[in-house]
Amino acid sequence: MQAFALCIALALAGAQLVHAQTAVAPSAAPPGLYAALGEKAGIDRLADVFVERLLRHPRIGPQFQDVKPAALKQSLAEQFCVLTGGPCTYEGGSMREVHADMDINKGDFNALVEVLQRAMDAQGIPFSQQNRLLALLAPMHREIITVH
Repeated sequence: MQAFALCIALALAGAQLVHAQTAVAPSAAPPGLYAALGEKAGIDRLADVFVERLLRHPRIGPQFQDVKPAALKQSLAEQFCVLTGGPCTYEGGSMREVHADMDINKGDFNALVEVLQRAMDAQGIPFSQQNRLLALLAPMHREIITVH
């Protein structure tokens, strides 16, 4: 689990979503990943399950106490959709802007990644597809982790 969490952490940290409305280059999305995740409906379900689990998580849930769950779900679904090659547009802020005042350390980030993995497991997403998504998200850790 630790190695997988690190993989997710790395993925969540560098997804190439630099500024609002910045699109990821189509070549960045692995072929077929959007379809493998169930397209828009599947990605929306994943975002729902992920956020619900995040909010209940004893360690990192409190960091989301002031977040509107519906807005977070929408933003995550947009990011996942764009990253996987779907026909969506991400309109949220950059990862650096959004997480600047959250005091996120590596342990927090790894916990979030574990929650995402469990959400994907709950949705029946095959391990190979989970890894493909996580690899896209991993580079974001450089912008999300603010406490070293």
